[in-house]
Amino acid sequence: MNQKFSTIHPAGPARTMSLDALRSFVAIHDTGSFRHAAARVSLSPSAVSLQIGKLEEVLGYRLLERNARRVALTEHGELLLPQARHLLSLNDETLTLFRGSALEGRLTLAAPHDLGISLVPALLRRVAERYPRIRVDVRLGASAEVRNGFSAGQSDVVLFNEVGSPAVAARKIWSEPLVWLMARGGRAASDDPLPLAVAAAGCTWRAAALKALDASGRSYRIAYDSDTLLGQAAALRADLAVAPLPLSLAQGELVEVPKTAGLPALPRIHIRVSHHDGELANAVVAMVEEVARARQSRQFAGLGDAISAHARFSA
Repeated sequence: MNQKFSTIHPAGPARTMSLDALRSFVAIHDTGSFRHAAARVSLSPSAVSLQIGKLEEVLGYRLLERNARRVALTEHGELLLPQARHLLSLNDETLTLFRGSALEGRLTLAAPHDLGISLVPALLRRVAERYPRIRVDVRLGASAEVRNGFSAGQSDVVLFNEVGSPAVAARKIWSEPLVWLMARGGRAASDDPLPLAVAAAGCTWRAAALKALDASGRSYRIAYDSDTLLGQAAALRADLAVAPLPLSLAQGELVEVPKTAGLPALPRIHIRVSHHDGELANAVVAMVEEVARARQSRQFAGLGDAISAHARFSA
């Protein structure tokens, strides 16, 4: 694979990267500026700039480009970012083996309803195993609601869905396509107006779907209003509606609406996490990333299993 990168320093003999420099590098990406990154890692902007310079010297490539609006990663910076996160996570995990059980306190985690089913239970189990003295209080709501609540100081860590650039400084956990789903063998997609099963206003998926339908001129009606995925899935199984949902949920009784139905394409959704500074929040976010990595290998199986179990219970 040919990659066109310009070196700024000869690579030289193998050297060791500084974890502190990697932490600052990740903070610059997450916050979009040296100044905000410096505040996050409790250093001066000049000290952070020096760290990045030394990191670029060790690697032999420029990692960041500055423009009038924000700092952007170069191609080599993009290559380094996931590796940096992984190394920092390994560092935190290793420290936890020796002093993790001593970490204690209480924090609030906010998340949308769908992640309250698919990710939060596994996250809480992992936190309880690793940090038995940390108490996590959970608040669920629409993505816009929990994101705004985080900005207002109502939570310490927030998970949310988004289809564009993040409204707050956040890191992306994973992405996947948003698609139209329906009951296997169902006919709801051929109805006019199109019957929809969606959450209330403030849901990222709802907003993306209605925007796409309005732009395409397709008429629709809200046939089933439910803030939970289980409720929306129930409406789909009964062939009462179609719904904009992540592609990973296309399993079992739920299938993609065929292209011949003429529904407009939907955007990719990004699951992001943001947190306020603090040892407890940092520990929980590290657990979020662990659960996300496990999720990538299982393709969201937990949520599909939850919906299938609900279907059996309701039958």
